Amino acid sequence: MEPFKTHNGTVVPLDMVSIDTDQIIPKQFLKRVERTGFGQFLFYGWRFLADGSPNPKFILNGPQYKGASVMVTGANFGCGSSREHAPWALEDYGIKAVIAPSFADIFRNNCFQIGLLPVVLPEEHVRTIMARAEEIPGYKVTVDLENKKVTDSQDLDVSFDVDEFRRYCLLNGLDDIGLTLQSEADITTYEAKVGASS
Repeated sequence: MEPFKTHNGTVVPLDMVSIDTDQIIPKQFLKRVERTGFGQFLFYGWRFLADGSPNPKFILNGPQYKGASVMVTGANFGCGSSREHAPWALEDYGIKAVIAPSFADIFRNNCFQIGLLPVVLPEEHVRTIMARAEEIPGYKVTVDLENKKVTDSQDLDVSFDVDEFRRYCLLNGLDDIGLTLQSEADITTYEAKVGASS
């Protein structure tokens, strides 16, 4: 996966709590065998009307949020089922980081597995980012994983915690396969010994 070090992007505010994975990617779209292509179905029940046209009232369809790559939302984001497709859909849509007061554990872990950064900030800072994203056209934040900070061009400068193992993996673009391949020489040596003794 691509390394995540620092990302500066437009913020889209989704002011709801306990958004579950079935809302993020509805179950009827889970039949695909690829990991790509889910972005078009992100928040499908909210983004589109019954006739398939975009819902003008849904925040992601607002022209000021076109191309947004940072989402700020309410607590307990990604609750519900454990489907990996939820972070896949966010990533495929173009979201690089999600900021919230809290995340469902399985969803958060699934995000780390694909290089999508879940950032936990105190409610007061989430509300500040939310308000600015709603009021300031093209509002952007910088999510700096190297220094564990979220900043903007105004006065926002807030630190966040992240598991150091997860941070290491993201900074170096390592998924489980990449981690395993770091020990390729040791694995090769072990296999050679086992092969010689059998």
